[in-house]
Amino acid sequence: MKDYIAVDEWKIIEEGFNPHHNKISESIFSLGNGRMGQRANFEEAYSGETLQGNYVAGVYYPDKTRVGWWKNGYPEYFAKVLNAANWIGIDINIDGETLDLAKCEVLQFRRELNMQAGYLKRNFTAKTAGGKIVEVEATRFCSMADDEAGAIKYTITPKNFSGHLTITPFIDGDVINKDSNYDEKFWDEIKKESWNDGGFIQLRTKKTGFEVATGMLIRVFQGDEAVKLNTQAVTKEKYIAAKFKLQATEGQSISIIKYAANLSSQNYAAADLPAKLKETLALTSNKGFDTMLAEQAEAWAGKWKMNDIIIEGDASAQQAIRFNIFQLNQTYTGEDDRLNIGPKGFTGEKYGGSTYWDTEAYCVPFYLSTADQKVTKNLLLYRYKQLGKAIDNAKLLGFTNGAALYPMVTMDGTECHNEWEITFEEIHRNGAIAYAIFNYVRYTADEAYLVDYGLEVLIAIARFWSQRVNWSGERQQYVMLGVTGPNEYENNVNNNWYTSTLATWCMKYTTEVVEKVKAAEPEKYAALVGKISFNEEEETARFADIIAKMYYAYDEKQQVFLQQDGYLDKEQILVKDLPAVDRPINQKWSWDRILRSCYIKQADVLQGIYFFEGDYDLETIRRNFDFYEPRTVHESSLSPCVHAILAAKLGDEARAYEFYLRTARLDLDDYNNDTEDGCHITSMAGTWMAVVEGFGGMRVKDGKLSFQPFLPGKWKSFSFHIGFRGAVLNVKVSKEGVQIKNLSGSATTVLIHDKEQVVKANDELLVEA
Repeated sequence: MKDYIAVDEWKIIEEGFNPHHNKISESIFSLGNGRMGQRANFEEAYSGETLQGNYVAGVYYPDKTRVGWWKNGYPEYFAKVLNAANWIGIDINIDGETLDLAKCEVLQFRRELNMQAGYLKRNFTAKTAGGKIVEVEATRFCSMADDEAGAIKYTITPKNFSGHLTITPFIDGDVINKDSNYDEKFWDEIKKESWNDGGFIQLRTKKTGFEVATGMLIRVFQGDEAVKLNTQAVTKEKYIAAKFKLQATEGQSISIIKYAANLSSQNYAAADLPAKLKETLALTSNKGFDTMLAEQAEAWAGKWKMNDIIIEGDASAQQAIRFNIFQLNQTYTGEDDRLNIGPKGFTGEKYGGSTYWDTEAYCVPFYLSTADQKVTKNLLLYRYKQLGKAIDNAKLLGFTNGAALYPMVTMDGTECHNEWEITFEEIHRNGAIAYAIFNYVRYTADEAYLVDYGLEVLIAIARFWSQRVNWSGERQQYVMLGVTGPNEYENNVNNNWYTSTLATWCMKYTTEVVEKVKAAEPEKYAALVGKISFNEEEETARFADIIAKMYYAYDEKQQVFLQQDGYLDKEQILVKDLPAVDRPINQKWSWDRILRSCYIKQADVLQGIYFFEGDYDLETIRRNFDFYEPRTVHESSLSPCVHAILAAKLGDEARAYEFYLRTARLDLDDYNNDTEDGCHITSMAGTWMAVVEGFGGMRVKDGKLSFQPFLPGKWKSFSFHIGFRGAVLNVKVSKEGVQIKNLSGSATTVLIHDKEQVVKANDELLVEA
């Protein structure tokens, strides 16, 4: 755990430069706008340890799988969002010396991420080996108003000398991915141009053929006067620069404003990219840096109006929740159903930037409550449009009759994960897709989605489950063999309780939706039956038989659901008795030792209880929580939030708060010693859940919002906004009670501690504590 980020409710601040923290900070201070993203790399040269990262949403490469032993069914490639052209670069040379913080004496350093207004500012004072001191202030952002553009204002001031500065703004497309399996570079140059005040490069990805044009326009000011540029064009393969020299005067500032843009062939014809790029650069440069920065603040103000969670009395918790919400909004805006949410977003390369089940299980609740309904619908449409490939994935594993297995990792619907225990066995991800459909319809009442899209997906997934079970003659029950649950520290187990529970729930829900759609839209239902050759009587009878006869592992003595058969054969040493030097076990132990231990990576049984908590009484939830949490090492970012929500439901304030802080400050404090690879974007949605569903106790019951809130002891109050079926509510929990403001034009009924309350249009209600 690190502790070097200063606490501030609206800012992330790093004071002083520690090169050992640099890659962590590059992740934490990352920027994005849903269309493009940028790690917090320095504009000037840096020869120290760094992970260069510039990303364009949806642009990927099928990097050939690297495994020691190929198995039938393995995917041929791992799809990776690519490190794209570096657009931020501004090399500075001071009378022959390169400005490089790895080689200079850093006299002062401050890095500040302003979450309220959406920009990154860096200030430093450095002394070169030759004794020359410069002061630098750099401000940059990825524009939310012009989402294919970014801008930088880089100001350098000589403090103890006058002399020559050579300044070289550049675009560098000769980049690599750190996670390249064979050290291959993924881009080919198509075209480049240089101008006196800028230029561009157009690159094409190998194999996938995406084209991206990245360009820049430069404006320079010395003091308050604009400088007429006379640049020297520098060009080499995949690189353009506009190099110029200025006579610098001691105490006088020089400002370089760099307007940049990334345009992709996803949105324009490849042949049109140069012209469209020039239009974008002209538009942004004509606005000017200050106007763009003001528009950025305005765009973020609009987001915070709905998304902000306000915590009074705990600045650390306040900073953490805003950081998580900020990164979620930078990663995904919901405007394009071809895009999804990578576990690292635009902050790093780990997990390839691909889509996992994290989206459906953790991100959907956040977007349902804080964004327009179409945002979540686009996440579901992303999966619907990939249904054909999910069916193909199942065929590769021997499934028939239109059964679908959605991939564990994907960009376009093709399975990309190359570890057999995940690719073939972590099939619970299929259930998360179905659960997201259920969750969306439960929340929005958009049952038309079931008619037009949802039922087709549900039937394909239910068909998979109906074929994936085995009939056990010995048990006279159906069993689920050879699976991996959410706890990836157990592989190839039999009868994982969570997977089996999700499978039968899915078949039950599919059967219910069949009846609903058939009654509501018989013609559309008949068309679907014909399209997918659905034998309703035979297939739903099969579903019902499995539902009635499924085996679930259970321990009668302790009255808990067993994570899988044989779990209690493991030596039951609790996490509290594990020596600190052994943590985290995924970095200290062999895989063999982990697999033989009782330790749980993340919520597994408890994930199922979280999904289906209405099926279990409080004591059942408590027994299972008290049994499994002490065995959980929380070495997945997705784990603490589920535990926080369940602890809150059980009235265990201390543990609920502990887990909230762990999930909220996971990256800010580098809990798992892995933030340098990128922030844990999808688990950040779990942070929001921990507040709203945990401390706020928010659920949907019978078409109404229900709240069972409590106030953590360290907080004076907390409040959040919820959008629900056309209503917008502000909910504030304090020592005085629960205050709900209806910010919409129609009355709505809510449940507070199970008692119905009507909140009139544009009115407020206080339920006293």
